[in-house]
Amino acid sequence: MSGVQTVEVSREDDGLRLDKWFKKHYPGLTFGRLQKLLRTGQIRVDGSKAKEPSLRLEAGQSVRVPPLEREKDAKPIQTANQRLTRDEAEAIRSWVLHQDDHVIILNKPAGLAVQGGSGTKQHVDRLLGALKGDYPDKPRLVHRLDKDTSGILVLARTQRAAQALTAAFRTKDVRKAYWAVVVGVPEMSQGRIDLALSKRHSKSGERMVVDEFEGKRAVTAFKTIDQAGRRAVWLEMEPITGRTHQLRVHMQAIGTPILGDGKYGGGEAFLPGAEVAKQLHLHARAIRFPHPAGGMFEIIAPLPAHMKETWAYLGFDEASAPPPFEEDLP
Repeated sequence: MSGVQTVEVSREDDGLRLDKWFKKHYPGLTFGRLQKLLRTGQIRVDGSKAKEPSLRLEAGQSVRVPPLEREKDAKPIQTANQRLTRDEAEAIRSWVLHQDDHVIILNKPAGLAVQGGSGTKQHVDRLLGALKGDYPDKPRLVHRLDKDTSGILVLARTQRAAQALTAAFRTKDVRKAYWAVVVGVPEMSQGRIDLALSKRHSKSGERMVVDEFEGKRAVTAFKTIDQAGRRAVWLEMEPITGRTHQLRVHMQAIGTPILGDGKYGGGEAFLPGAEVAKQLHLHARAIRFPHPAGGMFEIIAPLPAHMKETWAYLGFDEASAPPPFEEDLP
C-alpha cells in the first residue's frame, strides 16, 4: 500500500478537473473508487476536503492523495520521458511560429488534443519534449484549445514565464481573435452575444448549453469579414470570457452554427453539396499578450489546409482581412 502523498499541481495541469487530473496521473484509479475517496473526505486540495470530481485545479495547489491499495493505482503515469519517433518530433517542430527564451508559439493542427485523457494517446503535451532544446525542462502549457480547433497555442519556456503568462490569461490583458465560417447569415453583421453557459452530462458525453439560470456568464464579440451569399459567412470572433466551447455554442445559439460543427449544430452545420471538408472551421487566428520579458507581443497563425480550401471554394480572400486588434470588436 502506498502512503499518503502530497502532490503539487503543475502549470501544465492548471485548470484541469480533479477527476481528469487523477485519470492523467493515476490511470489505474477507477472513477468509482475516486468518488468513494471523495465522499469519505480522503482527498484534499490545499487542506480542504474535495467534494466534487469536477473541481478545477489551479497551478501551485497541493492535492492530498490518500493511500492507494493496488500498485497499479498508486503508480503515477510516466509521460514526460516517453520516447518520440523522429516523425513526431519533426511534426511539432514544424508547427512552431515563434520561439525565444521565454515563450514558444505553436500553430496547432485541427484534430489533435492539447492534453491527454481517457482514450487519448496522442496529444500536444506528450510531444513537448521535442521542443526542450538546451533548457532543463520541457515547455509548459499555459492555456488550451479544443481538439478540433486549429491555431495559436502559447507555451512557456520556464516556470517564471509560465507564472507570468498564466496570470495574464486570467485577466483582460490577453486578446484572442478567432476566424470561422458559419452556416447562414447572422441577423447583425457585428455585435455581442451574452449568453450564460453550463455543462450537461449525457450518455453521448459532456456538452455545453445555454443556461441563463445556473450557467456562468459568457460573452463573445463578433464581426463579419465577408460572406458567400446567404449560404455562409466568414466571421472574426473575440471571446471576452473563456468558457468551454463558448464560440461554438454561441454561434449555434444565434442560428448560425460553425461549419463542420456537428456536435452543436447537427446537420445544420454543413453545406449540402458543397465541396468542403466536414471538419470544424474554427481557427485561433491571432493573439496579443504581455510578453514575460516586457512589452506586448502579437502574432498571427496561417489557416490550416482544410480552411484554406474552403476559403478558395467560397471565394474568400485571406489577404483582404483587416489586421487583428486594429479596432475593438463591438
